[in-house]
Formats: sequence, C-alpha cells, structure tokens
Amino acid sequence: MTPGGPDKDRGSTLPLYIWVTGILLFAALAFFAFAQAASARNGAQTAADAAALAAAQESRDELLEGLVDAIEAGEGDEWLDWLDGIGVTPNSEARAAAEALAAENDSGVTGFEPTEVNGYPGYWAEATTNYTVGDSIIPGTETKHAKAEATAVIKPRCKPAESADPEKAVEFTCDGSEEPIEIDPDDFELGDLPDAADLFAVHLAD
Repeated sequence: MTPGGPDKDRGSTLPLYIWVTGILLFAALAFFAFAQAASARNGAQTAADAAALAAAQESRDELLEGLVDAIEAGEGDEWLDWLDGIGVTPNSEARAAAEALAAENDSGVTGFEPTEVNGYPGYWAEATTNYTVGDSIIPGTETKHAKAEATAVIKPRCKPAESADPEKAVEFTCDGSEEPIEIDPDDFELGDLPDAADLFAVHLAD
C-alpha cells in the first residue's frame, strides 16, 4: 500500500501556493509601477497644456494692444490684419507666462517656440516634471522624469464683411455674440472693443 494522506497533499501544494502568490505579488507591483508612470505622464501633460495656453493667452493680450494701436494710428487696413490674428511675435512675456504655469504644476519648461497651426499663430511648449516617477520594480524609474508637449492656438473669433472699407466704419460679428460690433477708425474709443477673449479664442491644438 502506497503511503499518502492529507499531509502529503499539503506538502505538494505548498510550492504551487508560493509560486502563485509570488506571481500575484509581482503583478501587483508591476501594476503599481505603471500607475506611477501614468500619473507622472499626466502631470507632465497638464503642465505642458497649461504652459502652452498661458503663452497663447499672453500673446492674445498683445494682439488686442496691437489692434488698438493700429486703429488709433489710422494706417489703412493694417488694423484688420491684427483682427485676423496677424501680428503675434515671440516675446519674453509669453515664455515667462508659460514657465509660471508649468511651475505651478511642479514642472519646468524644457522646450518652447512660436508655431502656426492651419494658418493660426500659437505656441508649442514641452514640460518636464520636477519630480521623478519614483521607486518601482522597473529599474531606473527612481531617476526618470516625465515629459510631455502641447500646442495652443490663437484663433480670431470675429470677421468683418468682405466688402468692408478699413478707413470707414466697419461692422463685424463675433462667435458667441448676438450683437455686431462696429469700429470707426475716425471715431474710435477703447470701450468700443470687447475683451481680448471675445475677439480671440485660445485653445489646445487637436
């Protein structure tokens, strides 16, 4: 008769139990590592989005100032170019705005430049987290920083009639506005213009 019994069964299943437990523990640690990496990437993407948007919003304010100056100067149709978003130039204020928003998200701007998307001006920004992914079972994550990039575009929201004469009163409509806006270069006051956000939309490029 072959010796056997419950004790032998328990002895044969113990290695299998240890092996399965080890596999489950490794899977849990691997999942945690990927979650850490995903969290860091999300943080970097949030910082990049914020940086690009901040730069574009800063330049949107510049567009409004340029538009006002062009209207008051009375230099032909130049002010209509500003209304179309033509006139954005790289400036230190845009970079500073991008860096400030990235810093608020515990990241730094590691890449920055003006760009153009479908004919519209904008800014491209790359952000890198100040923090690392953290310790995990994957070697090197304790020193790895997450990085992401984003592009924000400045798009005009207002359009004058094609037959508009820039040296006379020009009526134009803006997205989201029920009433048309009229600008007369010969009788212009700053209050005639809406806010920059009403004239130019700022959004992330698709």
